[in-house]
Amino acid sequence: MTSLEQEFIHKIEKHKGIIFKISKMYMSEKDDRDDLFQEITCQLWKAYPNFRGESEFSTWLYRIALNTAIIFLKNQKRRSFIGNEDFSSHAIAQEDYDDDKEERMAEMYKAIHQLNPIDKAFIFYYLEDFSGKQIAEQIGISEGNVRVKMNRAKNKLKDILNQHIINQH
Repeated sequence: MTSLEQEFIHKIEKHKGIIFKISKMYMSEKDDRDDLFQEITCQLWKAYPNFRGESEFSTWLYRIALNTAIIFLKNQKRRSFIGNEDFSSHAIAQEDYDDDKEERMAEMYKAIHQLNPIDKAFIFYYLEDFSGKQIAEQIGISEGNVRVKMNRAKNKLKDILNQHIINQH
């Protein structure tokens, strides 16, 4: 294994929680989440030689992971790894979260799955506690536009959750 591969695997291992969260946010079925997790890892590997360190690795990872998730969702088909690298043998495993937390989050993810891909990205940034400035830099829009889109996405999510509560009673 080359030093570039070792460096990449170390960074992905450190940030795999981000990839797991994005995969879970965009895909409801476990097999689809696993496929998206692998696709994001593949796209990160393909882009890694061009990572110049002008931003934090996590910032760069967020941008590629979210773009990959949106494209993956739009295509609605599974794609296999392109190239010779298969990182599945390198112990880049998805994190195991405790069952209680998983159950509590299930309803939230169910509601998030009903959002469009762009609104999902804004909710992800919100849940990850990104500032308006950070989101604007990531997406390439003004901070004012971020606030508007963020509020719309949060309101849509609230409406979905409120409707679910009404339907339960």
